[in-house]
Amino acid sequence: MNNKKIVVALGHNALGSTFPEQKAAVKKAAAAIADLVEAKYQVVITHSNGPQVGMIHAAMTEYSLLEPDNTVAPMSICSAMSQGYIGYDLQNEIRTELLNRGIYKPVTTLITQVRVDPFDAAFSQPSKVIGRYMTEEEAKAEEKKNNHVIKDGDKGYRRIIGAPRPMEIYELDAIKALLDADQIVIACGGGGIPVLQQGTRLKGASAVIEKDLTSACLAEGVQADMLLLLTGVEKVMLNFDTPQATPLDHLSVEEATRYIDEGQFTTGAMLPKIEAAVSFASSSPAHKSVITDLNTALDGVAGKTGTVITAD
Repeated sequence: MNNKKIVVALGHNALGSTFPEQKAAVKKAAAAIADLVEAKYQVVITHSNGPQVGMIHAAMTEYSLLEPDNTVAPMSICSAMSQGYIGYDLQNEIRTELLNRGIYKPVTTLITQVRVDPFDAAFSQPSKVIGRYMTEEEAKAEEKKNNHVIKDGDKGYRRIIGAPRPMEIYELDAIKALLDADQIVIACGGGGIPVLQQGTRLKGASAVIEKDLTSACLAEGVQADMLLLLTGVEKVMLNFDTPQATPLDHLSVEEATRYIDEGQFTTGAMLPKIEAAVSFASSSPAHKSVITDLNTALDGVAGKTGTVITAD
C-alpha cells in the first residue's frame, strides 16, 4: 500500500463556468481523482469556485432588487453555498467513478472556514472581481454602499473585493479525522469561507481567499507528501504565450522565487499556483509540489510530466 498523502487543488478549468459545463467537467475530474485512489494514494481535494460564487452572488443581487426589504447575501454565505453544491457534484461523481472500478471508499465534503487577518492589506486594496456586469448607474449605487467597483472592459462595471491570505483552517482536525477513517475529503472549496475571529464567534468577511494558498496551508496541516496543483497546462512555462516559451521540468524554491520577482507569471493565473507551490515546498525538504494539467495528473505524481517544485 502506498499511503502517500496528496492534496489535489482543482483549478477553475476543471469545473467549468455553468451548470451544464460543471456536470461534464466533474466527470473528468472524478476520473483523475479515481486514478490516484486506485494507485493507493490518500487524497484531499480542494477546488476553485470563481465562476460559481459569482453566479450565486449575481442571483442574490437580482433577488435583492425584487423587494425593498430583500438584502444581498454576504460573500461568506455565497462561498458556503458554492462549497455545498460543487462538493455535492464532485463527491457523487467520484463515488460513482470509484464504484465503477470496484472500489468502495467514502467521499465527504466538509464546509470549511478559514481565518483571515482583519488588518490584511488586501481589504483596503481589493483585487478580486466578482458578480455580474453592471451599468454605470448601478456601479454608482454600489459605490454609495461603500463597495469597490471597477470598469471591466467594454462590458460594463464589476464589483471587486479583497483577497486576504489564509491564516488558519478551523476544520483541520475534522479533515484529519476523516482521513484517519480512510475517507476521501473535499475541503476548503474556493479557498475556504473567510471569517474573522471575534471573541468566541466567527464572523464572515466580505472577501474571497486565493484557493491555491489555502491548499498549501491545508497540505502542511494534514502533513501531506505532495501538493498537486491542476490547471490547464501540462508544465509551467517561462515567457508564456510567446515564441520564446520554455517548459520547465523542475524548479527550486530559489529559482521559482526569482522568476516571480522577474514578473514571469501572470497575476490571477499561474502566479498564485507558483506561490502556493513555493510555500509548501519550502516548509520541508521532504515536500514536493507539482503543477500539471488535469489530464496528466497521475503522470505528474509519478514524475513523468508536469513541473516539480522542491526546496532545492
